[in-house]
Amino acid sequence: RVLARTKRRRKRLAAPLGPKPSPTVTMATSAVRATIAMSRVSVRPAPRTGKKHVARDVRQRAQSESPNGAKPRALISVSDKTGMTELAEGLAALGYEVVSTGGSAKAISDVGVEVTTVDQITSFPEMLDGRVKTLHPAVHGGILARRDLETHVEAVKKHDIGYIDVVAVNLYPFRETVAAGGDFAKCVENIDIGGPAMIRAAAKNHPFVYVLVDSADYKPLIDHIKSEPSPEDDLKFRKRLAWKAYQHCASYDSVVSEYLWSEIGEGKPAPELCVPMSLHETLRYGENPHQPAAVYIDNSLAEAAGMGVGRAKQHHGKEMSYNNYLDAEAAFSCVSDFPTSDPTCVIVKHTNPCGVASASGSDGDILEAYRQAVRADPISAFGGIVAFNCELTEEMAKELREFRSPTDDETRMFYEIVIAPSYTEKGLEVLKGKSKNLRILEAKPRTPSSTLRQVGGGWLQQSSDSLVPEDIHFEVVSDTHPTHEQYEALKFAWRVVKHVKSNAITVATHGRLLGMGSGQPNRVNSVRIALEKAGDEAEGSVLASDAFFPFAWGDSVEKACQAGVKAIAHPGGSMRDQDAIDCCNKYGVALLTTGHRHFRH
Repeated sequence: RVLARTKRRRKRLAAPLGPKPSPTVTMATSAVRATIAMSRVSVRPAPRTGKKHVARDVRQRAQSESPNGAKPRALISVSDKTGMTELAEGLAALGYEVVSTGGSAKAISDVGVEVTTVDQITSFPEMLDGRVKTLHPAVHGGILARRDLETHVEAVKKHDIGYIDVVAVNLYPFRETVAAGGDFAKCVENIDIGGPAMIRAAAKNHPFVYVLVDSADYKPLIDHIKSEPSPEDDLKFRKRLAWKAYQHCASYDSVVSEYLWSEIGEGKPAPELCVPMSLHETLRYGENPHQPAAVYIDNSLAEAAGMGVGRAKQHHGKEMSYNNYLDAEAAFSCVSDFPTSDPTCVIVKHTNPCGVASASGSDGDILEAYRQAVRADPISAFGGIVAFNCELTEEMAKELREFRSPTDDETRMFYEIVIAPSYTEKGLEVLKGKSKNLRILEAKPRTPSSTLRQVGGGWLQQSSDSLVPEDIHFEVVSDTHPTHEQYEALKFAWRVVKHVKSNAITVATHGRLLGMGSGQPNRVNSVRIALEKAGDEAEGSVLASDAFFPFAWGDSVEKACQAGVKAIAHPGGSMRDQDAIDCCNKYGVALLTTGHRHFRH
């Protein structure tokens, strides 16, 4: 059988070109005609000038026999079959021979496109449960052969290998298999081998081979071929596809590496790290108008749940800006730290929570909690970001639309963003009526994992600060013990202070932030600012600090005691911890240590 096939091929190669192509093949543009001519070209070795060889326009070359005749060939082998049959039909209409494997071949055949199976090319069956299908010289030789090198042309002729001019491949669903909870053996079986090999080969030989890894590129390729591109435009298009192919393989391999390290790394930092990301949106600008910016989706396994602000759905409003994303992340991260059993509102300005209130501190009323969050600092709240940890209802939407600023009881509050885990249909409708520019986001809380942050020449990686009051022990170190209400207020203050920029101080009562001091180079100034914002309500309040107090007398601790604060929580660990204890004992204030710091830079 093999000898008979070989004789038929040789006979075909010796045959004249035959009649004029059919009208459908005539639709093939210069890109296809170039491929056909390329397949039939006789090439002289490039002169040894020491310069990089640049392929000439194949349409200017002399023609000779082609290893696989005048018909270009497309190999299609995909796991995700979106758009596959349309691609096959389009290429077949342009005169391509379609080659495919397994289920892809059957699906293409079912729509009436003639298909050549890979084993017809290789004269070798699929084996090892499909692990070996395309790993064969008849496939990779057809992909990798340079049509402009005589040695390559002679080699493929000698071994009766046909050129492959289009490679459309996407890879086994490894990431999806892991995310679905597949066991180790199943996940490993979904590591693609033949696919990346063909993709990389085609991308390397991109001057002669179109490589497709994304169904979104199927129609553009057909349109490109029909458009009769110039050699320059054609090469530019091929380079873009080649880049995309290598990036596709790099992202795929990074997920495989991440998974395997999770199996053996024992929680240690990986010796090497790659994070696959895909462009979500090009932003108008960065923090300032002169800074170009973009937002990317993290495609690593750690983010497979698809949660967080980066994956938020925007229901309404202007496009998001760089600063909008930072502020929305700060607000939603803070509100997500509160249990869903206690509906909570957080208002953020420049990534700092300026207003926070829970229903538990507002007679169980989330509407009143929102009002209390605004009242904590109405000037800062104006133009801020409002976040909820509960579904936003029609009643809440009306309150957001109509609530007046406590500064004059006239001006409606203005916000850049409202973000919540869900909305009722009516709630979303009412909220959209507040402003055409109001950005309305829906997001699911992100499960804490790790964070990356860039520094010059490198990256910092750390696990997320996921500690909440329920995870730690508040130890009373003073003579005075807090009341139950004061203890609950301290937990609230400590939950919020984690999200305030260091040096961070929060002053609160049960379920309500009264004032905060953030980002000051010294802690005493943060205390002073927080107390000023709390005003008269500082009397009887509680205070939380993100780090220990280095001084007490005439400093942060004593100033808080003198302002009427009745309970204080800090990590402890200072050489002068005893001074803080003595100071609180003098004023009859309860002092508790948490044993955990909450720096935020």
